[in-house]
Amino acid sequence: MEAKQLHRAPPSSHSPAYCAILRAGPRLKPLQQVHARIVITGLGRSQSLITKLLSFACAATSPVCYTRRLFLSISKPDTFLFHSLITLTSKFNFPLESLVYHRRMISANISPSNYTFSAVVKCCADLMAFNIGKTVHCHVLSCGYSLDSYVQAALVSFYAKSGDLGVARKVFDKMPEKTVVAWNSMISGYEQNGFGKEAIGLFYLMQDSGVKPDSTTFVCLLSACAQLGAAGLGCWVHEYIVRNCFDVNVVLGTALINMYSRCGNVSKAREAFDSMEEKNVVAWTAMISGYGMHGHGSQAIELFSEMRVHGPRPNNVTFVAILSACAHAGLVNEGRQIFASMRQQYGLMPSVEHHVCVVDMLGRAGHLHEAYQFIISVIPEEPAPAVWTAMLGACKMHKNFDLGVEVAEHLLSIEPENPGHYVMLSNIYALAGRMDRVEKVRNVMIRNRLKKEVGYSTIDIDQKICLFSMGDKSHPETNKIYLYLDELMSRCREAGYTPASESVMHEVEEEEREHALRYHSEKLAIAFGLLKTSSGVAIRIVKNLRMCEDCHTAIKFISIVTNREISVRDRLRFHLFKDGSCSCQDYW
Repeated sequence: MEAKQLHRAPPSSHSPAYCAILRAGPRLKPLQQVHARIVITGLGRSQSLITKLLSFACAATSPVCYTRRLFLSISKPDTFLFHSLITLTSKFNFPLESLVYHRRMISANISPSNYTFSAVVKCCADLMAFNIGKTVHCHVLSCGYSLDSYVQAALVSFYAKSGDLGVARKVFDKMPEKTVVAWNSMISGYEQNGFGKEAIGLFYLMQDSGVKPDSTTFVCLLSACAQLGAAGLGCWVHEYIVRNCFDVNVVLGTALINMYSRCGNVSKAREAFDSMEEKNVVAWTAMISGYGMHGHGSQAIELFSEMRVHGPRPNNVTFVAILSACAHAGLVNEGRQIFASMRQQYGLMPSVEHHVCVVDMLGRAGHLHEAYQFIISVIPEEPAPAVWTAMLGACKMHKNFDLGVEVAEHLLSIEPENPGHYVMLSNIYALAGRMDRVEKVRNVMIRNRLKKEVGYSTIDIDQKICLFSMGDKSHPETNKIYLYLDELMSRCREAGYTPASESVMHEVEEEEREHALRYHSEKLAIAFGLLKTSSGVAIRIVKNLRMCEDCHTAIKFISIVTNREISVRDRLRFHLFKDGSCSCQDYW
């Protein structure tokens, strides 16, 4: 009778069994021992005790099998137990288990709560289980939770992670009250899917709505600024963080490093790095990468050496960053040694990214034979297309047309649908004077409906991002921009500039090439920046593709005739133009 009475009346938080669970904490073996004592004393069916056991079991090491056994020991699990299991397994990163318990909950005809739905939707996002997530969304609607702020925030995050930003924005716009979590989810969704301009625009709407940003907001916003090169807004965010005494933790600090590095201010990135009280491997790697993209190979190696002595253990991403820095600075011997140390000193197996960096490093330095031998001898499996692409770029750079054609044709056999390979092959044939082959490549692209990636450039003027593409006439001040650019290029010609017509893909006639070159996106963005800023203000441009040779030459002359410092970040690195020279020293 005494045991039955204990079962009927749930133990209080001061009962011996409950206290024993608390003492065991999130440790699997002590929990199992307490569980055994609970069963022996007749308390094995107390749902409050089992739920508390489950809460600690989910936080313990390898809890999945044990939590399942605990769950199966209960004959009739109730709503609270299901909710606890789903939210706990979601919280402790066991999303598949959450979905399993959710399915059991539905089978038992128990309706989920808004918190349960929020956890399940989050798990669908974590698992990229988009079809299941859409089914859960239908269930949300049928259960009447379509306007619940927690569920809506989870759905916004789910659709944003799935890349379905249209639906994410529809759910977001329908929210009667938008929490900071919902705003963060939508801003993050835009940023992570490459829509940095939309992310920044949404942040301005967030400000207008009166919702105060938190550190997560600023991490997302700084990433969007880094993506677009929005230095003005990025600096404002940093000032806001300092002014409002935000805790600059390792995540926020790393976001600042990335923002300053990718916006062209590597010295401010180093200041942010040095000011961080805690630095993990991600922060160190971000700073090394920042030095690398600016061509500061020696500083990158110096910081890497400091990291090996005083910092955390380098990981695979760190080695990609330092090898890339060596490639962009021509530090071949140092790069060889660092690559060898990956396996010898750290036991890390090189991946595709490391192989690409080594081939790029050797190829840029003119060691084409060594790069080719590395590909066919050192790489254990069939080299990835990215490795051959790096080799092809080196062949074009050093005008080794025979090897370049061989590599390009091999690439086309691996990736016949990649238009970039055809463009590169066409340019190599053109540089070699094989115009008959250029025509054949063009015809193949037309027949297969392949188009080269559209290039665009952005510039940040007064915290507003303006985007230009080649020959773009969508800007309201187009006529003024074009007139100014024509005048600017005439001044450059007088200073000695000659257009490099081979920079244009050879589908246009010779007399059309100079016209096509003049209105490349980076030239339009620079012209607009010069019109809109005062004398002496540096111009900062972001290009989504690699800058062409003609633009690289032209911007040197623009920096002379305007007496301006011009920074261009292309797909590969930063170029700082000043007084007719570039920081890359034409090694790019």
